[in-house]
Amino acid sequence: MAISNYTELQTAVANWLDRDDLTARIPEFISLCEARFNRTLRLRAMETLDTSVSTVAGTSTIALPSGYVQMREFHLTTSPLTQLQYLTPEMMVRLNAGSQQGKPLTYTIIGDNIRLGPTPDVAYTTSMLYYKTFDPLTDVAPTNWVIENAPDVYLYGTLLEAEPFLMNDARTQLWAQALQESINTLQEQDNKDRHSGSILRVMNTGGYY
Repeated sequence: MAISNYTELQTAVANWLDRDDLTARIPEFISLCEARFNRTLRLRAMETLDTSVSTVAGTSTIALPSGYVQMREFHLTTSPLTQLQYLTPEMMVRLNAGSQQGKPLTYTIIGDNIRLGPTPDVAYTTSMLYYKTFDPLTDVAPTNWVIENAPDVYLYGTLLEAEPFLMNDARTQLWAQALQESINTLQEQDNKDRHSGSILRVMNTGGYY
């Protein structure tokens, strides 16, 4: 059968497990599968550009957006643009401890917040490109990019999460291998598509090829 939405996925999982008594558990297995591939995948479909966040004068922190996974690029939309450089929390403290307010040049991530250094002296608009988790499947939102483009990732991942619950350890390795192969193929294809048809170039420190 086709697997193109949340209901079809649940039916397929029950069929592959040959069980009809897991209706209440299969959504849990799907949620665990989603947590697993969100930690692993880094695809263009996960990239989100947010230009709606502005700093607050005298406040050094900005809350991370919902679903944040990893930063791709971060700058202030000044003229010219001000690229924000990542520092470890330790380096941020060493370089900005006791500093005066000013235009931020660096950032770090602590807990659920971005910390800027120096602390903004005025409000600055920002542009943040980051990886965001895929929206989870629900009865209200029965589709997302993964199930539309890689239903095998959902199927194998959900079966992998189900087998320990069923105490069927012999099948766990099978689904783990199938899931890893599906994820690897998906990631490799995405990596190729980023620069398909062109040769990668590396800029020197002066910004020239």
